[in-house]
This record gives sequence, C-alpha cells and structure tokens, in this order.
Amino acid sequence: MKESSDDRLYFRQLLSGRDFATDDPMAQQMVNFVYLIGDRETSEALVVDPAYDVDGLLDVLADDDMTCTGVLATHYHPDHVGGSMMGFDIVGARQLLERISVPIHAQYDEERFIAEVTGLGEADIVGHSSGDVVSVGAVDVELIHTPGHTPGSQCFLVDGRLVAGDTLFLEGCGRTDLPGGDPTALYHSLHHRLSKVPDDSILYPGHLYSPQSSASMGDTRRDNFVFMPRSEEQWLTMFGQ
Repeated sequence: MKESSDDRLYFRQLLSGRDFATDDPMAQQMVNFVYLIGDRETSEALVVDPAYDVDGLLDVLADDDMTCTGVLATHYHPDHVGGSMMGFDIVGARQLLERISVPIHAQYDEERFIAEVTGLGEADIVGHSSGDVVSVGAVDVELIHTPGHTPGSQCFLVDGRLVAGDTLFLEGCGRTDLPGGDPTALYHSLHHRLSKVPDDSILYPGHLYSPQSSASMGDTRRDNFVFMPRSEEQWLTMFGQ
C-alpha cells in the first residue's frame, strides 16, 4: 500500500489480491490497482476503479476515517468497474452503489459501455469531457481523455500524480486489439494529450506489470519503449500496421 504524506491530500494505492480481495484468485491474477483520493480535512474520498471487493475497499476507507463520496472510472473493462469477464463475475461499481449512493464519474464516450457491463443505469453515471475537474473536499482531480485502449479511457491528474488506468504502464501501454481499441488514438494520447504532464509527476498505473508500482513520468518517457517512436508512422509500424 502507498499513502500520501501530504497534510491534506489523502492518496492510497491498493493492489488487488494483496491489499484487498486477498482470497480472490482472479484478483491475484489480474493485479489491478485501486486508488483512493481524498481530502483528510473533510474525510471525503473518491475510489478509482473499484472492483473485486468493494466491502474491503470501504473498510480501508473506514479504517482511515474516510467516507466514499464518488467513483472515478478510468474505463469500462470489468476488471476495473465490475461485470462479467472470461466467465467470471467481478464485483464492482454496481455493488458499491448498492451500499452507498455516489456518482460514477466517467468520460462521455464510456458512459454507455460502463452501463452495459456493470448493469448500472445511465442516471448513475456522470459524463465528463477532457479537462473537467472533479473535486473532493478541497482536492481537485483533473480528468484527461486518453482514448486508444478504449474510446473513453481517461487519466486523472492530482497534485503531481497521474493515475493512468490502462492507458500507460511503467513498461508498455494498454492493448489496442480489444473492442474499441485504436492504436492511432493511443499514439496521440501518449505523445500529445499526456505531454502536458510534467516529467516530475509520478505515474500510477492500472496494473502491476513491472517490478515497481510507480515511477516519474520523466523516467517513464526515458525507459518505456512506447515513447521510442518519433512519429505516428513509426508507432503504427510497431503495431504491425
């Protein structure tokens, strides 16, 4: 687990199968990260990509004297928001809303997909554009639309931290061969839309696909092969297109 040392910002990185959902083989296999972002002074927190064990996540918040006031969804895949995947039914956002009534913040292009895979009503999901800010207490979270892995994938920028979902990992990036994937869109998301994120910001990915669980954007841009192509043509060649 990782926790912010800042006085007001509450920030935790939780690994499925280790920090919660410890008896769930699927959670252990998928190694998803869930993030808790909040304001210590108001005791409010947002949960990023709740899946596998919503009771366990709510227990972590309660142990920290925090209360869930909303959900941030990076994208619609069931290992991030719940639903059916590979023959498994994954607990997620719908079960969370059965316990506490909070909004699900998603990118506009992702709203209907999240509704379909989770069984939530569209009234439960708040659509956003890139650049929108979701506030929790006095903590502002900027939403950055980063299509490519899915049409409505989004990242969250808060106080020098980039929570990237499956858009960008420390090693590699999200797949584009699944429904809705688009390698050209992902190139522009990584090389242009995320160019506004400073090198000293810390990248927090959606899965533990590397020995480390976070790294600076500067180190990621230097070491991650996805930043090697210098043009869209070189990028598409890397994808065999």
